This record gives sequence, C-alpha cells and structure tokens, in this order.
Amino acid sequence: MKRFLLPLLLLATAFCSAQEAEVKSPDGQLVVRVGTDNGLAYYTVMLNGQTVLHRSRLGFTADYGDFSQGLTLRDWKADAEDYDYVMTRTKASGAGVKAGVLTATFQNARQQPMQVEFKVKNRDVAFRYHLSPVSEGRPKSAVILSEASSFCLPEGTTTFLSPQSDPMIGWERTKPSYEEVYRADRPMTERSQYGHGYVFPALFSLPPAPSQGGGVWVLISETGVNGNYVGAHLSDYNPSSLGEEAGSYQIAFPMPGENNGIGTTTAGVPLPCTTPWRTITVGTLADIVMTTISFDLVEPQYEASQQYRPGRYVWSWLIGQDESINYDDQVRFIDLAAAMGFEYCLVDNWWDQRIGRDRIEELSRYAQQKGVSLMLWYNSNGYENDAPQTPRQCMNTPQARDAEMAWLQRIGVKGIKVDFFGGDKQPTMQLYEDILYDANRYGLQVIFHGCTLPRGWERMYPNFVASEAVLASENVMFDEGAAKREPFDLTLHPFCRNATASMDWGGIIMNRYMATDNKSRHRRHTTDIFELASGITMQTSIQCVAMQPNNLGELPQFELDFLRQLPTTWDETHFIDGYPGRYVVLARRHGTQWYVAGLNAEPNTKKLTLQLPMLAGQTVSYYTDNRNGEPQLSTLKVDKQGRAKVEMQPNGGIILK
Repeated sequence: MKRFLLPLLLLATAFCSAQEAEVKSPDGQLVVRVGTDNGLAYYTVMLNGQTVLHRSRLGFTADYGDFSQGLTLRDWKADAEDYDYVMTRTKASGAGVKAGVLTATFQNARQQPMQVEFKVKNRDVAFRYHLSPVSEGRPKSAVILSEASSFCLPEGTTTFLSPQSDPMIGWERTKPSYEEVYRADRPMTERSQYGHGYVFPALFSLPPAPSQGGGVWVLISETGVNGNYVGAHLSDYNPSSLGEEAGSYQIAFPMPGENNGIGTTTAGVPLPCTTPWRTITVGTLADIVMTTISFDLVEPQYEASQQYRPGRYVWSWLIGQDESINYDDQVRFIDLAAAMGFEYCLVDNWWDQRIGRDRIEELSRYAQQKGVSLMLWYNSNGYENDAPQTPRQCMNTPQARDAEMAWLQRIGVKGIKVDFFGGDKQPTMQLYEDILYDANRYGLQVIFHGCTLPRGWERMYPNFVASEAVLASENVMFDEGAAKREPFDLTLHPFCRNATASMDWGGIIMNRYMATDNKSRHRRHTTDIFELASGITMQTSIQCVAMQPNNLGELPQFELDFLRQLPTTWDETHFIDGYPGRYVVLARRHGTQWYVAGLNAEPNTKKLTLQLPMLAGQTVSYYTDNRNGEPQLSTLKVDKQGRAKVEMQPNGGIILK
C-alpha cells in the first residue's frame, strides 16, 4: 500500500454565528461543508450543486462531556490521500483510493475538544470521531452514551429499508438478526415496523423519483466496527431536525433488551481512540453497486495463517432439514460436491448428536479422499437466546474455542458456520472478533448466521467469508410467500445489503419443489437461469450451491457445466442496468473471463439493450429462458459498439459469458 498526504485548498467562511470549513472530492463534484450554528455542529453534502444532505448533526455524548451542543469550530486542517490496496474476497481484487481529507476540531462549553475526520472520494463520504484525553492526560477511558450524528435527506426522498426488530422475539428469542423484510419505494415519514428504526445498509432515492434507476441515490452504512464499539443502526425518521427543509435519521445504539438484557447499550472505549466510520455513498445506481467504501477505510487486523481457499459448498439442510443430518445423507452430498468439483460440504446443526464426533472424523476423512473439505455448523451459545441446536458451548469461551478448533484442524475441517447471535452490543461485537481471530490460528474460515451486518470485515479479517444478515433462502423453504418474494429480494440486494458486504444468502436453489423428492410441497417461483445468474449477482467468496443429489440426473448438461466452473471471487464489478427490487444486470470479471448476469422480478418480459464494451465484437454464450420459463443455451453476437439485445422472462434471468 502507498499513501501520500498532499495539501488541499480549504475554504472557510464566517457568517453570523456560523463558521464553515469545506472539503471536496478529487473531481470537485462532491462537496462537504462542516461548521457550527447556535452551538450545534453540522455537515452538509452536495453533488454537482445539488443538496444531497441538508445540515445534519455531528457530535456525541460521553460520560466525561457533552459534545452534542454548545460547540464551536476551533480549527481544521485539510489533506488528500492517494493509496492502493489488494483484496481477495469481495467485489473487486483491489482498489485505488483518492480522497480529500478534512479534520475539524470542535470545542464544547467546558473547553473539551472533539475531532471529526471526513474523507471524501468522488462518490463517497465517510466520517468518524477522534477522542483524546482532555486535561492532564485524563480520562484515559470513556463511555460513549449516544451519538448525535444524523442524515438529513431532502423532502420527498423515498426509502429502501429493512426494520430493526424488537429484541428477543421470533423463533427461540433469536432476534434481532437482520432478517426482516425490506420495503421499497416508501416515504421517509412511514414508521418502521417495530418502532426501532432501520438496520444498515439504508438506501434512499432523492427526488424527483426516477422511473428506471436514474437520478441521485444515497446508501448509508458504517464500517470498521469491531469489539471496541457497538454496532449501530438508524433511528426512525424525525421530522424535526437541524435542517429547515427536511427531517433526519439519527445514529441509534443497540436496544436494552438485546443479548437477553445483558450488557450496556453504550460503547466503552480507551482514550485516545477513533470511532467506526459512518459511510455515505452518493450518485447513480452504478456508484452504489460499485462502491468499495466499506473496505477502503479499514486495515487488516491480523495476518492470514494460510492462504484461504474460495469456492462453493453443498448444503443438505436447505431442503432436507434436520432429517438430512445423518452419516449416509452427508456421504451423498460429499459425493455430489465431488461430482461437481465443488470445494466444500457444509454439515449443519445437530451433527454432534445425529452423526457423532467419531463418525464426523470418519466423514471428514472420506470427504478429503474425494477432494472435498467439510465445514461444520455451531451454535454461538451463551445467554443471548434460547436456540437449542447443538453443538453448544463450543464457541463462547476462549478455552472451549481453543479445544474445539484444535480438533477441527486435526481432522481436516476447513470452515465453521456460527449461528444465533444476540444483537449489536459491544460484548457481541467482541465475540465475533474473538471467534474470527481464534479460527485463523487454526486455519478455519468463518461464516456467520443469525447475526449482524459485517462492517468491513472481509478486509479486516482474512478468514472471514460472509454473514447471512438478510432474510435468506431458508425462508423460501419454509414459506411459499417468501418463495414468491425471492425475485424481489435478489434484485434488491445488489443495491443495498450486498453492496456493502458479502452475503451468505444460502443457495443457488436447483430443486423445482421444496422437498427432497422434488415433487411435493410448494414450487420454487424462479427459473433455472434466474438461479444460475444469482450465483453471479450475489457476492460471497464461498458460494452456496444448494443442489440436491437428484439434480445430477435432472438438470440439463449445460447447467451442470456452468455450475462446475462458477467463480466466486471477482477482479472487477460493473453495474449495467437495473432498479432495486425490479431487475438487475451486473458484469463481473474473473481473470480474463467476463460474466454478465441479469435477474428480472417484474411480471412482464424485460427487453433490454445492454451496453457491454468489455464484450464488444464478441460472440458469447447466452443462457436464457424461453417464454415457458424453460432454460436454453445459445450464442449471441455483441456488436462492435458493445450493444447486446436481451430478454429476461418474468422471474427469469440471463447470463452472457
């Protein structure tokens, strides 16, 4: 990585009781102004002269001082950053970061300092707080009670949001788990379902509302959260705010009832320290989909103990549920993985009881002989909820983890899936970090389920794969309503949930019916090509291909061939076309091979002329559905200008490669 700090012109103006500092993106189109007015610290964001965020609050309250009011802007400095970094397990294999940097120092009524650091890329804004001892080196620790940080969007903005649930509700009191339904194209004034606001990431469309994805969009999230802070979310919309033209959303800390009521809702920090970054991506839908801001701002927390292998895994539980967790069925799925050339087989809950540890060792040896590695499911345990699934008491203490992970390493297991976490309080954020750190010592990759949103973790933790943190594929199995909603969900997530972090949605589903006999229960409501294309539009470095053994004899050969060579890591990602919850077309590059994938959630055939300069003049393989929703493979000529005419059937998809 290389970093350069360069002088940057800073504008300061004085008027009435207000004073402002300004910083611009490298291209000069994105402008952030920071200042105070009547003792309140604020920032504004403008893109090409259009106000994206009106005056939005800055500040926090701590046990040693109030930095939310009575503030003055004491001084500021500006720089610029220019650096590169390499990634291995997200939407791009690296990024070049150029940003304007502004560090503003405020002072409260007691003369105590508060620093706010802004970084402004061409389409991204991020800010965080710097805390330091205030007098004679004291205090050396602090409790952050709340943040005043807010986001004041223009009136008429529409939202694409998922609510924060009540704590300790749902199955075996396992919520909140970021598994609520997203609602699209809703007004800001609509209250959240539970009255606790909304989880990150939060997507907004500024007025005038676009019909086909144009206009200005805003994606708000956070990154860099580890065991040193809490995970935050957005409050409900508050129509009364610092700005005169609109209300705002405020940073909200965890709810008291999370973690079964254990632990505070506040953040305990050593001094000096920095808080996590609040991120704001601004621009077109292409800017939203292609942002790397979640990873740009964080640093690796430790070295990888080995080179971790990306790939695909089979998973019996999605269709077979608990009854499939037996030795013979898992042998069948290992054989399936081997036949498909997949790297992993995930053995889900109850394996310690239904198979037993001795036979798991035998199963792991069998898998390795077939060129397949096992991944094993675990309950996160502790006091957070009542989930009964075992293995329990293996991941919640250092001693238990050390013994369990040493055993996993000895028998050749390569990954774990840890489920059922208790919320976003600081002790739980520390548990995530502890599991990841210990797993790395034993060469284990980690997937989290029933969990929070990952916040920059792909770069921070080299053995982190993905988190669920979404209403995922298991609901397609449980409920036909969710099966009907799958096209909406998977055309929405590239613009929000999966734009900020890897997502283990849990399956390219190839059974037509949600039963092991592939005949009973309810149908899948998507086409085969939709499912294949979702393996490209969904991003995670170890992708679940939820095939069943019967699929080997049922699917067309070209579908099997496609899944056998499906990559899961990408060097580039480009947005081609789409609208959240309606349709999406992405292009991703793996090495020298481009994959263009589209999904259609609309009730009518979608006819598009795609702009594909990376495929200009080429004849490509064209996977699509006929009007009956049946899969077909043909070829398609992309013209010399890179234009390709395609059709996506309702609940169908396309792939060009």
